[in-house]
Amino acid sequence: MDSIKSETVSGVKWTAIEKFSTQIVNFLLGLLLARLLSPSDFGTIGVLGIFMAISSTFIDSGFSSALIRKPEISDKDYSTAFYFNIVVGLVCYAIMFACSPLIAKFFEMPILNGIVKVYSATLFINSLTSVQYAKLNRDLNFKLQARISFVSALLTGVIGIVLAYCGFGVWALVWQSIASAVLRALLLWIFAHWHPTSRFSTTSFKYLFSYGSKLLASGLLHTLYSNLSTLAIGKFYTASDLGYYSRGNQFAALPSTNITGILQKVTFPLLSKIQDDDERLIAVYRKYIKVTSCGIFFLMILLSALAKPLICLLLTDKWADAAFYCQLFCFALMFDHLCQLNLNLLQVKGRSDLFLKLEIIKKSIAFAILCVAIPFGVKAICLSSVIYTQIAVYINTYYTGKIFGLGYFAQLKDFGKYLLVAFLACLPAFLLSFIHWGNFLVLILGGSTAVSIYWLALRKDEAFQEMIRSLWGMIGKSKE
Repeated sequence: MDSIKSETVSGVKWTAIEKFSTQIVNFLLGLLLARLLSPSDFGTIGVLGIFMAISSTFIDSGFSSALIRKPEISDKDYSTAFYFNIVVGLVCYAIMFACSPLIAKFFEMPILNGIVKVYSATLFINSLTSVQYAKLNRDLNFKLQARISFVSALLTGVIGIVLAYCGFGVWALVWQSIASAVLRALLLWIFAHWHPTSRFSTTSFKYLFSYGSKLLASGLLHTLYSNLSTLAIGKFYTASDLGYYSRGNQFAALPSTNITGILQKVTFPLLSKIQDDDERLIAVYRKYIKVTSCGIFFLMILLSALAKPLICLLLTDKWADAAFYCQLFCFALMFDHLCQLNLNLLQVKGRSDLFLKLEIIKKSIAFAILCVAIPFGVKAICLSSVIYTQIAVYINTYYTGKIFGLGYFAQLKDFGKYLLVAFLACLPAFLLSFIHWGNFLVLILGGSTAVSIYWLALRKDEAFQEMIRSLWGMIGKSKE
């Protein structure tokens, strides 16, 4: 257990450095871009999200997870995945290039014709690095990834700022994305120390595809649902509406999606190491649930409480409409870590078939809820994601309960206390947001009050203490 804890802390530390240093840089530079560009500029790029996400899912096809999980790995496996990725990457780029006039016509945005032809080149560029990332994850080498992500985010963020300042408009976002993909690819090929040396292997492909194909199907369902709302808003509402929606989502995703991404990235290879020891696997898993819930629930509810003064202070009042979307997204995203950890258990046990089955059930429900919400406006679309998340948490715990005896209500005992305490601690901050004392003052008073109440309520809690020790451990090791 100690080795798992040590590897978890180390992995989380460097993955957190990668995620948050990159996101903080992107966030700060994004604030400048938001002041230089209009909500419609961000909305124009946002409508392409579904096409780029689906293409990226096809390019990976679940091979990255298959490479990480496989007990014995060879260069033949890595090379096979690499050749497959670049072929699919080229095909996806060609399809996007050919369909660019149709996409522009569908959204009634002529500028998209040229943008799609350039922007979608990132698909092929990113396909050149999928295997390098998978190998680094398998080797738990998160330190190199952190450095590469930070450098590329900083340098290409500056490029975006300069282009926006020079009047490039939406094209500043396009060229920033291209520069980011190219720079990451160059750094990975130079410093990751892996290049394909073997030929394509049919045997390796069959193994990788057997496991990964089910994750591909699951990923496509998830990607379609995650981006269908963007597609609907881009088609039936204005680019400005999509800009507010996307910006609200971005604020909410900064803590939740990044923490969940860190968990998925670190816990999957670590839990894969103990996949044959169910008792130890569940013990580690339950600790992950408690410690992560302790932090995530509080951060997300506090962000929801202070969303309006925060967004108005950082982006000016022209982005105030994004605050409501941010609040709703906070309540949708705060449960993502529970969903991801439950799905990780199925992947670790090699049950990608059950993973796919759950995705089919969940997304069938999700699509129905979303279709009902679309005619009622953008706010209703956001609310549909909150409703779906609660259903998803319950469904994701079904097989965890069946296989390990750790279903929804058993897990509720692990995370429910932290959810309740977080609500109570952040209630004063939410009430303060209605008082016109100035955005900065409300943020300081609301944040400090919530932190104080939360600390007083949980200071003797074991999971809370474990979270604090882990944070101090990561900070201490970062200074070494």
